[in-house]
Amino acid sequence: MRGKIIKGIAGFYYIWGEDDCLYECKAKGGFRKDGIKPLVGDNVEIQILDTQEKLGNIEKILQRKNELIRPAVANIDQAMIIFAMAEPMPNLNLLDRFLVMMEWQGVETVICFSKQDVVDATKEEELKAVYESCSNRVIAFSSKENTGIDQVRECLLGKTTVLAGPSGVGKSSLLNRLYPKAQSQTGEISEKIGRGKHTTRHSELFHIDRHTFLFDTPGFSSLRLPEIRPEELCQYFTEFLPYEGQCRFLPCSHVHEPDCVIREKLEEGIICRSRYDNYVQMYGELAENGRKTNWRKKK
Repeated sequence: MRGKIIKGIAGFYYIWGEDDCLYECKAKGGFRKDGIKPLVGDNVEIQILDTQEKLGNIEKILQRKNELIRPAVANIDQAMIIFAMAEPMPNLNLLDRFLVMMEWQGVETVICFSKQDVVDATKEEELKAVYESCSNRVIAFSSKENTGIDQVRECLLGKTTVLAGPSGVGKSSLLNRLYPKAQSQTGEISEKIGRGKHTTRHSELFHIDRHTFLFDTPGFSSLRLPEIRPEELCQYFTEFLPYEGQCRFLPCSHVHEPDCVIREKLEEGIICRSRYDNYVQMYGELAENGRKTNWRKKK
């Protein structure tokens, strides 16, 4: 039978079978031998060992459409990143790191700002303008007031989406609005593994309708940058791309060189100050990591 991995915990994988039943499975030893780890989102073939208890083994992992490193999931169409507009204030450095990671992995990202009800219209428009300028779709919503939820739902239809964001921004509230059965599905898995109340410690996949899937992933408070060279970073800040090759010095770091077009656009207000400051911080971090790596190699 074929199915899709919707959760993996401590060597057990929970497969939503094509018969609409949930199976608890283990992976064959050969996967470990071949260095293959099943991922949430994998389409698999399973051997059913017990039809009553819904137990089985994963026999084969079908070809992946794609594979993300952080979060570690497979076969996705887009990422949806959730940040609160306030309470807590959005950590834009963390948001920009996530956008760099998704650009690096070639995944389209939708930005959702929650808690629309706790800020005024001016603050909302300022935040949306910053991230719409770097080619992202931006949606503001409030689970409390039930505003913007239809826009979010429309954005998900027919796609497999990773839902990500730091803790405390209303991610679970949004999931419950979009898919009230999420709690019962999680409860069914918790019952199988003998755990109580659910908190998101592992990636989990929810089948919203026939062609719509939603990954819920653990909240995060930090995010490492991909292993890229500092001079490559500008490729992942999409608002920089129209000015590529126009600086006086090439390549240009856009940090300290004279006659840098990116810094000119910054002074003109075309490029956002917070985005640029986060770029400079990330550039310095990548440069330092590169120096440490070279030092280790020399040792």
